Amino acid sequence: MKKNILVVISLLCTCHVMSQEIVSTQGDSYSNGNGSIGFTIGEAIIDTRTDGTFTITQGFHQSSWRYLGIEDHVESFDVSLYPNPTSEFLNIKTANFKDVFCSIYDAQGKLVLNNQLTSELTSIKVSHLSSGAYSVSLISQNQTLKTFKLVKNQ
Repeated sequence: MKKNILVVISLLCTCHVMSQEIVSTQGDSYSNGNGSIGFTIGEAIIDTRTDGTFTITQGFHQSSWRYLGIEDHVESFDVSLYPNPTSEFLNIKTANFKDVFCSIYDAQGKLVLNNQLTSELTSIKVSHLSSGAYSVSLISQNQTLKTFKLVKNQ
C-alpha cells in the first residue's frame, strides 16, 4: 500500500514539474479582430510542424500564432495569387512582373522554391511540395512586395 501511495505522489510531483510556465523580464501580448501575437524577449521557437490543418510550435513561449493572410509590404504593388488552396500549380498575375521573384517557404521558414516571374501570368508547379501551410513572398531588388499564406493540398 505504501508503494502505491509513493507512486501516486511521485506522478503528481512529475506532472506539476512538467507544466508550462513563462518567467521573463520582458514580453507582452496583443490582439485584435484579425489575430493575436505574444512574445517574450530572449526565448526562441525551437520547431514548428503542420499537417495543413493544425500547427504546433515547440519552444519556450508558445502563443496562438496564426497566418493572417496577406501582408502588404508595398501597397501599390497589385497582384493576384490563385488558386488557394492549390494542389498542382500556383498562378501569379501582375502587370509589374519584371525583376520579381516568388519565394515559397515552409512552416519552419525554410526556402523550398524560388522562381522568377516571367510574364503577367506566371504558373509555378507546386505539386511536388508536401501538403501543408506555406508562405509565399514576392520580392524585387531585395525588397519584399507582398507575402501570402498558401495552403497546399494533395
